[in-house]
Amino acid sequence: MTDAKTINIGDVMTKSVISVDATLTINETAKMMEDARVGAVIVMENNIPVGIVTDRDLSVKVAAHAYQITEPVKQIMSSPLFSINSDESVRIAADLMYERKIRKLPVIDDGNVVGIITATDIVNLLAVSVEEDMRDMYFHSVAKIYTNYSPYN
Repeated sequence: MTDAKTINIGDVMTKSVISVDATLTINETAKMMEDARVGAVIVMENNIPVGIVTDRDLSVKVAAHAYQITEPVKQIMSSPLFSINSDESVRIAADLMYERKIRKLPVIDDGNVVGIITATDIVNLLAVSVEEDMRDMYFHSVAKIYTNYSPYN
């Protein structure tokens, strides 16, 4: 395995991704997610990815806004859809997920959904990283935090 700085998304992403049409009901989407045992589905309109629905969207948005489960899933999807290419580094994905406060990031190459990377995937990668990789990632994170507060930027 190469070091954590150079591991690409394509090396660690989950390649099996479920997508649903934006007109599918909230209930049908939830059943599909349960059957497939996944925490997220990509929402499509005219074969173009336009959003994502996570298990958190189902639990929080439906309850908080009292959406009927017969309404289209488009009502509760998170949009705009943030995504990443499979040839990007895991570090870039982690940065994007941190900045956007998201835990699931679709991987899209040439307009096609080819996978998904999650916070769990990144944690699993960290669990098998060597000490040097951990130190490098730590210093990268600290430098990024201090850059945000630097008077020289």
